[in-house]
Amino acid sequence: MTDKKILTTPIKAEDLQDINVGDIIYLNGYLVTCRDVAHRRLIEEKRSLPVDIDGGAILHAGPIIRSLGDDKYEMVSVGPTTSMRMEKFEKEFIKQTGVKLILGKGGMGNGTMEGCRDYKALHCVFPAGCAVLAAECVEEIVDAQWKDLGMPETLWVCKVKEFGPLIVSIDTHGRNIFEENKIEFNKKKEAAIEEICKHVSFIK
Repeated sequence: MTDKKILTTPIKAEDLQDINVGDIIYLNGYLVTCRDVAHRRLIEEKRSLPVDIDGGAILHAGPIIRSLGDDKYEMVSVGPTTSMRMEKFEKEFIKQTGVKLILGKGGMGNGTMEGCRDYKALHCVFPAGCAVLAAECVEEIVDAQWKDLGMPETLWVCKVKEFGPLIVSIDTHGRNIFEENKIEFNKKKEAAIEEICKHVSFIK
């Protein structure tokens, strides 16, 4: 069995050059939850992020957090949200912040592909339905910024250990596994429909 591929923040471009779409990786170090409103504040409102994510990792997620008092928090659940909602911002977000690892659910489009290729970053998918498992990878919440946005949109800075599994969906070469799969699936679609129709023609 091969060893796990583990990235540790801060991540450098050279750490990513041998990673390809379809690879499974894990993350050690720091991970910041960062979704819709944080992207809008940076790109549309031109407000600097209060967290330095240069060489870092973000997670498109709205977690469930338990307050322990005295500005201490515990991660209860942290399932990824749909990454495509951030598509219109992500290329510029990568450029401005220097983020190297973007985690979420589902695929992303051409803008993110270009951003990952031009500025050497990865987009990865965390398996859906595993929000509690993901929370178990969070060792500590070390900071919380923009709490005025409410729990889901707050920038929760998490110390993580072997956060994953993360499936690489866009690599630094600009390959996108979702788009490549669409092409392959479409090639097979007509034959599959023809075969199915043979067996269900009685319902017409």
